[in-house]
Amino acid sequence: MTAFTVRSVDRNLESLAAAYGVATSYVDQGGMHVDVSEETVLAVLAALGTDLREVEDRPAAIAAAAEAMRLRDWRRMLPPVVVATQGTQASVWVHVPDGASARAHVMTDAGVRIDLVQVDNWNPPVDVDGEWIGEASFAIPADLPLGWHTLYAESDDREADASLVMTPARLDPDAIAGDRQWGFMTQVYATRSRESWGIGDLHDLATLASWSGEELGAGFVLINPLHAATPVSPIENSPYLPVTRRFTNPIYLHVEDIPEFDELKKKQRMQLEESAAPLRAMNLTADLIDRDAVWSAKREAFGVIFDAGLSKSRRREFDDYCDEQGVGLRDFATWCAMSEMFGHDPSAWSADYSRPDSPSVEAFREEHSALIELHMWMQWQMDQQLAATQKAARDAGMVIGVMADLAVGVHPSGADSWSLQNVLARGVSVGAPPDMYNQMGQDWSQPPWRPDALAEAGYLPYRDLLRTILRHSGGLRIDHVLGLFRLWWVPAGMGARNGTFVRFDHDAMIGILCLEAQRAGAIVVGEDLGTVEPWVRDVLSARGILGTVISWFERTDGVITPLADWRQDILASVTVHDLPPTAGFLRDEHVRIRESLGLLTTDPSIEYANARRDREEWARLLREAGFLAADADLDTDAGLEAMAIALHRAVGSTKARLVGVGLTDVVGDRRAQNQPGTYLEYPNWRVPMSDSEGHPMLLEDVIAGTPLLRPMVDAVRQR
Repeated sequence: MTAFTVRSVDRNLESLAAAYGVATSYVDQGGMHVDVSEETVLAVLAALGTDLREVEDRPAAIAAAAEAMRLRDWRRMLPPVVVATQGTQASVWVHVPDGASARAHVMTDAGVRIDLVQVDNWNPPVDVDGEWIGEASFAIPADLPLGWHTLYAESDDREADASLVMTPARLDPDAIAGDRQWGFMTQVYATRSRESWGIGDLHDLATLASWSGEELGAGFVLINPLHAATPVSPIENSPYLPVTRRFTNPIYLHVEDIPEFDELKKKQRMQLEESAAPLRAMNLTADLIDRDAVWSAKREAFGVIFDAGLSKSRRREFDDYCDEQGVGLRDFATWCAMSEMFGHDPSAWSADYSRPDSPSVEAFREEHSALIELHMWMQWQMDQQLAATQKAARDAGMVIGVMADLAVGVHPSGADSWSLQNVLARGVSVGAPPDMYNQMGQDWSQPPWRPDALAEAGYLPYRDLLRTILRHSGGLRIDHVLGLFRLWWVPAGMGARNGTFVRFDHDAMIGILCLEAQRAGAIVVGEDLGTVEPWVRDVLSARGILGTVISWFERTDGVITPLADWRQDILASVTVHDLPPTAGFLRDEHVRIRESLGLLTTDPSIEYANARRDREEWARLLREAGFLAADADLDTDAGLEAMAIALHRAVGSTKARLVGVGLTDVVGDRRAQNQPGTYLEYPNWRVPMSDSEGHPMLLEDVIAGTPLLRPMVDAVRQR
């Protein structure tokens, strides 16, 4: 990590950075103004395609880059994409030679032509490379149907086309969720049953959804991301560091639910059962989840079942799925096959395989078509089991069903980094500035979207991942929703503290999200914790996207926000996966972990004192509200258990439209699933669900009932 002396950014460099959406200063979570170092700004600009770090005459290079940015749009007839909002008057520019006529029309995705009306535009012509270019403007009808349309422009011998996306003004969460829905929040891998192969799977998720919907009246179940991990060992443990966000992880397949499993020969089925036996034995221990062992057994099983073949009708279904998913599925499956052959880091592959469109990759596809088809088949199986899981949730009475989770980004050596390299930035990674989770800041190692390149691609990669994840989901949680507005970019080698924010076109990002969610009939929740300016929450609320409230963090001017003042359009919960379960948090586990790992920048005694003060402040509020008995002794396990229930009563008493209950909370688990800012220092994302003593808790045990189950559920079911 390099320490920097923050030098004042040159005014011209500051203007250039602003044109690229790069911040040269920001306000931190504590409200303090922070200046960004010149080194950081230059490194981020380099990642955006303008490298000024080694030029001899930097002022001249900055001026040239600024001029190129000024003329960028004037050099084209149409913008690469137009994202409009239904009910809002908008227009689109068309650049033509000065004095030339211009015409524009739209072909809707239903095949209807709509001619656009030209409106006044008083912008003067501009000299572009020796040719004077004028600008015409055309009104986009505010009542244009929702969808992905094509915009056409013509002028004499010139013509151009671009995507025109008409998005809804607002989602309607009331129509989906009504006044109040509650649901369990769980990590699927940690939610095991006696039949699991050492890891929770989609059959277990369907069981949880059916039981909680039918017996407890739950309206949803919120899960961790199911994005795909590398198909070879070592398997990445973090669901928030996937190789792709579009496709899913076959490790979550329930082998016995694959239709062709029943068609196997008796000897083959017995062999698979023998492979599953030691993994099922792991379910009965508190040992960490061993994804490598699980994947080794499941990958072998998938090969056996795939090789058994498909019936004609099943083959038609599979072919239809592959056709629907198109080149994205083919590229992902190709990457998986190449990873099995050459290792999962494309930087170590031959240069001939560096791009998905290279002749060598095409030759690989032909030579290894069966292996590629196997990986496509696994995605089809995931699609089918996800559909069955959502159906089970809805059949159980859930109005939302499965609520999926969308991670911020992808692994730097993953499938998306290979297949979508044209729209991802290099030399930087996504992270977070110093905040409540980690006082040192965070570097998540993930390459971010390039805002300019994403727009040039018409936002199609973004659309495709949303469509896939929403196929069988009734809701979608957007992790770090601020990333639709801006992301914290960390230049390589500079450390998480020395990053800066890069701005995105949030109107386009949110509009497309709303369009795809509305088409899927899904509710959307944005994780808007941390350094989020009030206007961001206003924008999300205006578009019908729910926010997030975690009880421990909900404060106004330093004091706990009165329960009556909590927002309505939120998903509220006592805790979150980046904190220990409530039983652990009440016992200062969040401080103990950070102290043991050296993540505190203050004296540990101060942190413990602050934790005790927060706990006592909440206890006073709970007692005043009548949720906690006056004589509850918080120095005893019984008193802390009573406080855990009282905290859920408090959250349940608010106006929150959605209320989440951690499944780990109802079993009294104390171990954290994740410690932000760590990788191997803590067993992140490997902790199975356990009781307060660390004994494994299986799904059957939860369904049978725990002392905390009914009190916590009753606390949040109604206001």
